[in-house]
Amino acid sequence: MGKREYDETDVRVRPGKSSRPRTKNRPDHSDAETAMVVSVDRGRWGCALGGDPDRIITAMRARELGRSPIVVGDSVGVVGDLSGRKDTLARIVRVDERATVLRRTADDTDPYERIVVANAQQLLIVTALADPPPRTGFVERTLIAAYAGGLTPVLCLTKGDLADAEEFTAAFADLDLTVIAAGRDDPLDAAHELLAGRLTALIGHSGVGKSTLVNRLVPDANRATGVVSGVGKGRHTSTQSVALWLPDGGWVVDTPGIRSFGLAHISTDDVVAAFPDLGEAVEDCPRGCTHLGPPADPECALDRLEGTAHRRAMAVRGLLADLSSTPDWA
Repeated sequence: MGKREYDETDVRVRPGKSSRPRTKNRPDHSDAETAMVVSVDRGRWGCALGGDPDRIITAMRARELGRSPIVVGDSVGVVGDLSGRKDTLARIVRVDERATVLRRTADDTDPYERIVVANAQQLLIVTALADPPPRTGFVERTLIAAYAGGLTPVLCLTKGDLADAEEFTAAFADLDLTVIAAGRDDPLDAAHELLAGRLTALIGHSGVGKSTLVNRLVPDANRATGVVSGVGKGRHTSTQSVALWLPDGGWVVDTPGIRSFGLAHISTDDVVAAFPDLGEAVEDCPRGCTHLGPPADPECALDRLEGTAHRRAMAVRGLLADLSSTPDWA
């Protein structure tokens, strides 16, 4: 075979860079309409325009937001097709500053924070009095997360026909914690009054009756319910967070059942600061005080309080002790 001859067809010319200049100017999206995120599913967000449950659209995250987390409860700016018709898609171009944030980590050593819900005013901690048995440690940890995140906690007890509530709730008496009964046979008047007109997150162990409660509060919610599958462990019956509109107004966010609640992102000062009178008192504590009291902190200012303030300080100190200890979630 003879030597091959080349011609111009054998030459590949690499195209030059575009002469179009890049710009750092981006649309200001001043026409973006405000909406509330009500659901998250595989890179698509359900948004209620103007917080109206009858104006739900589906949106994607705009490229300029990068990997910024967008969670249920977020107030966002949306542009594009806002008709809400089938197969239409808007874009989320802005995430507003959050008023409150409920966060957790997988465990107390996990540095990655998971935002459970944003802008909720209340946290309804759903706890069964039996089957599965109540876990004081779990309730204490969710209380800590609520206080640190700016939410007002409410203890909601289910399965009250199987056990007495007094002994369990006594541990939280000095925290001025609102407690309501919401078992299958309990009237829900107190729950309706607390939830009306507010954004409330529901959280609880699997199997405590949370989805059953949601179905009673929102009759057309159709949240899956299940039975307890083992000693102290329930089957996860809600798989993703979703905000549901209440008949009397307001939103309730049903979160997936969880078996652990890590607090790696919270310090003792975050918890104390949630109580204005205690936050003022600890300004007199020595530097580095953990507010846990003797023997670790013999000069903690909380020990000098009296009366109701002292009882509340001791109750908060109990939460701080749980924060600094190894949790028992089983």
